[in-house]
Amino acid sequence: MHALISRSSDPIPRWEQRDPPALAPDEVRVGVAAAGFTFYDSVAAANHELLGLPEVIGLGFDFAGTVLEVGSEVRQPVVGARVAGLHGDVTAPTRAHASEVVVSAGALAEVPAELSLESAAAATLSAITARQALDLLGANRGRLLVTGGQGAVGSWAIVLAKRDGWDVAALVRPGTEPLAREAGAGKVLTELPQQAYDAVLDAAALQAAALGALRDGGRFVGVKPGQPVAPERKIKTKFVIAQPDGAALAGLLGLAAAGEAPVRIAASRPLADAASAYADANAASGSLGRWLLVPNSTVEANQ
Repeated sequence: MHALISRSSDPIPRWEQRDPPALAPDEVRVGVAAAGFTFYDSVAAANHELLGLPEVIGLGFDFAGTVLEVGSEVRQPVVGARVAGLHGDVTAPTRAHASEVVVSAGALAEVPAELSLESAAAATLSAITARQALDLLGANRGRLLVTGGQGAVGSWAIVLAKRDGWDVAALVRPGTEPLAREAGAGKVLTELPQQAYDAVLDAAALQAAALGALRDGGRFVGVKPGQPVAPERKIKTKFVIAQPDGAALAGLLGLAAAGEAPVRIAASRPLADAASAYADANAASGSLGRWLLVPNSTVEANQ
């Protein structure tokens, strides 16, 4: 197999031939069709010591592909099934940016026939992050502000929060208002309101500034767990770290397949050209959609 490898001595990740990971009884080997890019991938590649990472690591969280092999205890999925999932171990020597990936069966969901593998790869991490962030806000509903409502996580958060029963508003960059409205935001703002909301899901990573939108005693969930925000005015603060959850992902992919949640792909690049793809993706607007890395693929961009 080939995998994108980051070494602490080299800030540029390299596409290398590696021995395939061994398969535990509860694990599944997937041939990767597409894997999503995140900003963490490029940060990790250049900051092993700062992040406490091993000398050699793989890169990539979310992926979709076809099951190649299953462990002795796995009944579902079966070989040949189309699946998507999340590789959550940032210290692993190979991860989702590879021709093959090995994860537990519980991290995988089958991809509906109506959804392409590329769309499944683009949706997985954003959908799981939004779902788990909303769960951290608790059962009490009310007025929710989603910052970064034009982005991938923000769009999913709007869709899911409405289904949960929240009164949802979105904060977006000027010019991107239609994306939040498409996701279903009841109100779309381009300036941060003051002390108007019961809860904030801070997909834009505004951090402490976003607390200003909360009433006293409100609830805040952020997306930067390594940079906690000090609470004020009895506001409760939490941070989401997306965890693999195949059962939840199955329902989320079903929403995407039914057209009930937006899936946007900015571009697709070959994994072998990851160094330039990482640079281009870092410079691009998140409102364009997810960037995908594809093994043995020519460059394709959605215009």
